[in-house]
Amino acid sequence: MGMNVIVENLSFKYEQKNGKVEALSSLSLEVPEASTCAVIGPSGCGKTTLLYVLAGLLPPSEGQVKFSRGTPAESRRISLVFQNYGLFPWKTVWENVALGLKVRGISKREIRQRVDDILVQLGLYELRHLAPPQLSGGQKQRVALGRALVLDPELLLLDEPFSALDALTRERLQEFFLELWRKKPVTAILVTHSIEEAVYLGQKIAILSQRPGHVIREIHNKHFGDMHLRKERAFQELCSQVRDILKESLGGSSKGI
Repeated sequence: MGMNVIVENLSFKYEQKNGKVEALSSLSLEVPEASTCAVIGPSGCGKTTLLYVLAGLLPPSEGQVKFSRGTPAESRRISLVFQNYGLFPWKTVWENVALGLKVRGISKREIRQRVDDILVQLGLYELRHLAPPQLSGGQKQRVALGRALVLDPELLLLDEPFSALDALTRERLQEFFLELWRKKPVTAILVTHSIEEAVYLGQKIAILSQRPGHVIREIHNKHFGDMHLRKERAFQELCSQVRDILKESLGGSSKGI
C-alpha cells in the first residue's frame, strides 16, 4: 500500500530580511509505491524542507510534486513524524494517538478500535493512560509513530525520527520500524543524518548536495530488508560508499555532515 511520489525540478526559497535563501534547487526524485527512501546530506542542505513540501506545508518555488493515481490533495493520506515527537504533554498516550482521527471526524467506535489496535502493535497499550513526560525517549517515539500510522497513510514522512535516542534504543526502533513496514508496506521517506540509518532503512538512498540541495547520487540498496544486515560485510561497504560520496560533495572534508 502507498503512493508513487515523483519530484520534478523542485526548488524552494525562504524569504528573509536580506533577501531570499535557496534551500532546494532543481531537485528530482522518484519513490515507488510501497518502498522506502532514505534522504541524507550535509547539515542545512534542505532535507527537512523537502519533507515539508511533500507534506503540503510549504509550496514549491519552482517545479512540482506528483502523486500516483491523481489523488486529490484533500484526500491524500500523508503522515509526518517530527524530529521532536510533536506530542502534547498534557494529553495521554491514547489521546495523542487518537488526535488525528478526531480531527478527521472518524466515529468514536472506529477511533477506539484503531487506536487500541495500534497501541497493542507498538507495545504501548499498558501505557495508554500515561502522559508523554512519564515516558522514555523510545516510548515517546513509538507514540509519535503510532499517531502517524493510525491514520493508515499512503505516504509516511519521517524527519530524523530516532536522532534524539541513545545508540541501542535507536537501533531497536529502527528494527521495530522495519518489522512494521514489512507487515504493512507503505511509501516512506526518511530524512536522516546517520549513514548507518540510511543504509539500514533505505530501499533507495538519495544523497543530497550542499545547500541549495539537489540529488547528487541515488543508490538502490539490494540488501534492504535484511534484519541482520548490520552484522554483514556488505553493510560496512555500503556505509563506506555513502560516506565517500558525502565527503566528495564537501570537497573531501567531513565537516558539515
